[in-house]
Amino acid sequence: MPVTAATAVAVAFGFDVAFGEPPTRVHPVALFGWLVGRIERAITSGSNERAGRKRPAGALVALVLPLCFAGVAAGVVAAGSHISPWIGAALAGLTLFSTTSLRLLLTSARDVIDATEADLDRARYELRALAGRDAAGLDAPHVRSAAVESLAENLADGLVAPLAAFTLVAASAGALTGAGAVAAGSNAVSTSVPLSAAAGAAAWVKGVNTLDSMLGYRSKPVGWASARLDDIVMWLPARATALLLAVAGGSPSLPIRSETRALARQPPSPNSGWPMATMAAALSVRLRKRGTYDLEPGAAASSDASDSTKTGDSTGDKSPLPDVAAATRGIRLTQRAGLLAVALAGVVAWW
Repeated sequence: MPVTAATAVAVAFGFDVAFGEPPTRVHPVALFGWLVGRIERAITSGSNERAGRKRPAGALVALVLPLCFAGVAAGVVAAGSHISPWIGAALAGLTLFSTTSLRLLLTSARDVIDATEADLDRARYELRALAGRDAAGLDAPHVRSAAVESLAENLADGLVAPLAAFTLVAASAGALTGAGAVAAGSNAVSTSVPLSAAAGAAAWVKGVNTLDSMLGYRSKPVGWASARLDDIVMWLPARATALLLAVAGGSPSLPIRSETRALARQPPSPNSGWPMATMAAALSVRLRKRGTYDLEPGAAASSDASDSTKTGDSTGDKSPLPDVAAATRGIRLTQRAGLLAVALAGVVAWW
């Protein structure tokens, strides 16, 4: 199992580098999102008398849909593993590729940041792929701030969380079943169970994240349970992402500093503030969402000299909002943290 699990991580990373994302028409997460949209419309349509049923119905959706998504992924990988462990590894890799994203995140952020200099309207439009906020009234520094915030938050949601779920479940299930490296005459069950369980775990986490991104708004009672479940699921990945960003920026202690922890508590989400606050401190820039939070790092600065220069548009004595150079450093920092996450996952899977 260690060889096949590590192979799956390598396959997922290779496909991400080569293609970025599966085509939308066959993308499992896009198809899952289509199903969520159909179910949401069915729940929320009709008379006001059904309003009181939205929260219980949403709780059922939060419980059932991610489990179904996970079951399909696990079943496909298990079927392939019974044919050959390497087919199972390839299918697990494709599952992980479908539930994680790094290249698209970096490319989307780069498009937004570059456009802020030449075409602000296009930058505001492109921002929709990264951040669920109204960008119509944002100036260039605030558009770049939103892009950098989204780099940090989406690194946790879109890469670290499903990758960690896959790796930890593969290692745990492998230890419980006594699965070892693939060898002639190896037990098909002992090699397929950890791999299929790991693929199912990655799909389950991605399903939870997708429900939260589509339904988890205060204005949607149907999404209350999805938002609370995502808060629980993302508790560890968000903090792990903060640590990865800090290590990649050359200051591993950054997330545990009191200044950074104070910033992390500003956003209403119990999790997203951790990678965003660490990013702000690592780049020594201010990240702001008007009326919601203002992450001004102050004394919490990175020891990484390459990321420590304060640049951008400032207001008073506050740290500056990111200019193009600072935002581009944010892209590079996210890339390094993402590569570190993949490398760690490969090592843990192999071990």
